[in-house]
Amino acid sequence: MNVTKNIEKLDNSAARLSITVGAADVQASYDAMIKDYAKNVRLDGFRKGKVPTTILERKFGPQLKSEAMAKLMEDAVQEALEGETLVPLAYAQPSVDAEPVFELGKDFTFSIKYDVFPEVVPGDVTGAEIELPACSIAKADEDREMDEVRERNALVMDRADGAKARKGDIATVDYAEVDEADAPLKGSERQDFVFELGSGHNLYKFDDDVIGMKKGDSKIIEKTFPADFEYTELAGQTKRLSVSLTKLKEKKLPELDDDLAQDVSEKYKTLDDLKADLKAKLEKRLADRLKSLGEKVVVDALLEKTTLVLPPSMIEAELEIRKRNLMQRMGLDGEEKLEHIVGMSGRSMQSLYDEWRPDAERAIKTRLILDKLVSEGSYTASDDEVAAEFAKMAEESSMSVDEVKAEYERRGMLEYLKDRIKEDKVMAGLMAKMKTRKGKKVAFVDLFKENE
Repeated sequence: MNVTKNIEKLDNSAARLSITVGAADVQASYDAMIKDYAKNVRLDGFRKGKVPTTILERKFGPQLKSEAMAKLMEDAVQEALEGETLVPLAYAQPSVDAEPVFELGKDFTFSIKYDVFPEVVPGDVTGAEIELPACSIAKADEDREMDEVRERNALVMDRADGAKARKGDIATVDYAEVDEADAPLKGSERQDFVFELGSGHNLYKFDDDVIGMKKGDSKIIEKTFPADFEYTELAGQTKRLSVSLTKLKEKKLPELDDDLAQDVSEKYKTLDDLKADLKAKLEKRLADRLKSLGEKVVVDALLEKTTLVLPPSMIEAELEIRKRNLMQRMGLDGEEKLEHIVGMSGRSMQSLYDEWRPDAERAIKTRLILDKLVSEGSYTASDDEVAAEFAKMAEESSMSVDEVKAEYERRGMLEYLKDRIKEDKVMAGLMAKMKTRKGKKVAFVDLFKENE
């Protein structure tokens, strides 16, 4: 095919491909299509393969020209893009730049616009500052971890008949919203609801109202919820509730001794073994958290200094992936169901996309920059490094090294692990170029609060 072409880079990671197909190839493409139709079409009064092309053109002229133009454009674009680097993204549909004019016997010229892979020019972060909070493991942190171990290993026993409910007890209640005549409101009833008094793990937050009740007691509670209440369906409203305490249990915490350590795991022989392991895990959590905070600063610096414009289709594809992942987590098999659920909260899918968009853009840019740095630095992940990662994961879990490896292979995640090893090397190299200084002192628990 006699094709002349010109590819022009546009703003926002887009390109325009202009193509001209010679008149002879235009006619040849059209004639080949007509000939093919004549062989296969069925028309009343003619045997298959015996329909004259003049009849086809008289009966279907405009449609045939339109189809011939579309086929010619497809073939010409495919030929024009062979060996080029500025090619359309796989998930981005090219658009015709302007309505082309298709005439037999004349050259055919048209243009298409499409999104291309963005050019990534990583910025130089040398000398930029990383400020990390000053944090260490305190005795209170170790004690809190030990308290959680005791909680997990506590015995739950029935309270004596006639005992009053107190904070920390495990209560089982039946409850329902009621009207002014104390009649239950349909749909609000809940049977055998179990929660720990004082935890606040219930919709109506009636912990304090249950404290002091005895097993078998029932009462009507009237509660007014503030305008900023965490559950919007109750915010600013007053509700009457019927609550019946049907069971009451208490937790018996185990003593801090070697028996507790051995109950937790056979790998512990003494309480000191358990304490040492808990402290080691706290130290690792702290190190991982500080590493994560440092990497966030590195990424922020990279994003600020890197020239990178994302094409709209790349962002839309990321949003689509997030929507599909959300549907999978929610167990939904149709977009209509998700739209219904989102609509029930007073929102639209567009508002959900708008909420996701900034994080989606940041995630894409971060991924592209790191991929570029990995390729430029020729980083590798050796078999020994992969094996070391498997050993580390096995140590932190109840699985063996072989089981961890088998799981990664089963899920096809081995290349993902290698990519992470390479990115860790990139991050370490970038952090080495930056200046790290200690920030203000922060308690361990505060370091892990959301949005810190």
